[in-house]
Amino acid sequence: MSDLKQMAHAKANALRSSPQKINLVLQMIRGRHVTEAVNLLNNSQKRISNEIRKVLMSAIANAENNHNMDIDNLFVQEAIVGKAFVMKRMRARARGRGGRILKPFSNVHIKLVEKEV
Repeated sequence: MSDLKQMAHAKANALRSSPQKINLVLQMIRGRHVTEAVNLLNNSQKRISNEIRKVLMSAIANAENNHNMDIDNLFVQEAIVGKAFVMKRMRARARGRGGRILKPFSNVHIKLVEKEV
């Protein structure tokens, strides 16, 4: 791709949701224009979409302020999620046993690229 100029990114660590659930939201915004991606996240019913929108807005601000990129030409090049850590809890069950409760956390990385439209 010869029309690519620069790249800006932002990340969020330890988001309180599983990587599978976050990936469903990130699939909606991959490869899209940033204004369209922000609109999709604003109208999404998923709880984690608000946190992902904050990461996307941070990446947009980084592109504008740190790399002097034009917001009108920004696209989401990469939106990836990784597994962070898992809090393990226990719930009392019958006959003195314990049931395991897993509370996963995730890391999100969003990369924006400037393309000439």
